[in-house]
Amino acid sequence: MKSAWRLTLALMIAMALVACKSAPKAEPTTDQTPDSTTTTTVDTAGAVNPVDYTDARNFDNPESLLSKRFIYFDFDKSTVRPEYRNIVSAHADYLAAHSSARVTLESHADERGTREYNLGLGERRGNAVFGLMSAQGARADQLTVVSYGEERPMCRISEESCWSQNRRVEIVYTAK
Repeated sequence: MKSAWRLTLALMIAMALVACKSAPKAEPTTDQTPDSTTTTTVDTAGAVNPVDYTDARNFDNPESLLSKRFIYFDFDKSTVRPEYRNIVSAHADYLAAHSSARVTLESHADERGTREYNLGLGERRGNAVFGLMSAQGARADQLTVVSYGEERPMCRISEESCWSQNRRVEIVYTAK
């Protein structure tokens, strides 16, 4: 009887061990031989193209002209300098592609000249940018010009390097 009892106990232990055993981990199957090299692919679908001026993500992309929103002018002039025409064009392209976008062109002048003269000069500068944007596809109802004259300087030191920063038009998006 003792041997039957031992045999039953041994069978129960063996069955318990078999029931608790975990399944073997499956090895990943690959078609590569051990000597072949693997290539890593990079998903570039989400990358921002800095010259796509219709993509709103470029407003924060320092490589894109859409991230630049200051147009500077020469002393007592209201003509957009050639180095800033591409910036104006990029913003005009964005406005042409997004009919709900709105821009305020905030124009400024340096402290030289009378208050009235600087307000008028700022207005002419804002209208110069307005004209370029309109000619390149932006609608007039998307653009507003506001002249602050000398009232909102970027720099307050009375010297040329500072005055040149104050002679500007800022492109401010009120709706993107």
